[in-house]
Amino acid sequence: MLSLVALFATSGCTVKYSLSGASIPPEAKTFSVQYFPNNAPMVAPILSATLTDELTQRFATRTRLVQVPEGGDFAFDGEIVGYTSVTSSVSSGDYALQNRLTITVKVNFVNAVDDKASFKAKTFSAYADYDSTKLLTEVESALIPEIVDQIVTDIFMAAASNW
Repeated sequence: MLSLVALFATSGCTVKYSLSGASIPPEAKTFSVQYFPNNAPMVAPILSATLTDELTQRFATRTRLVQVPEGGDFAFDGEIVGYTSVTSSVSSGDYALQNRLTITVKVNFVNAVDDKASFKAKTFSAYADYDSTKLLTEVESALIPEIVDQIVTDIFMAAASNW
């Protein structure tokens, strides 16, 4: 048993663990995030900046990568393609009880260290429900950061953890 442990210890195999869930190759040193334009039919003024800033912050604070303006070892660009609000729950009398705000983003990710980990036009989507007695304009400033956080978590995991 001891020889088996010694074999694994000297085999040169390295596995990187991180509290953030990231598994970034040691050769990767930089990241870049381009502005995500909102090309959805319905537009929220704060959405593009919120998404771009949150993705940038996630990589700046949860990885050892250094941000560069463009062409990073981990490089992101894309667009917001969906911003919709629909009824998600109806009462027995056919009255809307809940509405659902859904945001959809298409992301291109280039991993300059391992091209097989790159992806193009991968879709990420998340939603949050809100009371139908409220107008979207009343709740979107609270819902957008919540939804963007989930989307950014999914993008982070897809790029930095290969899932």
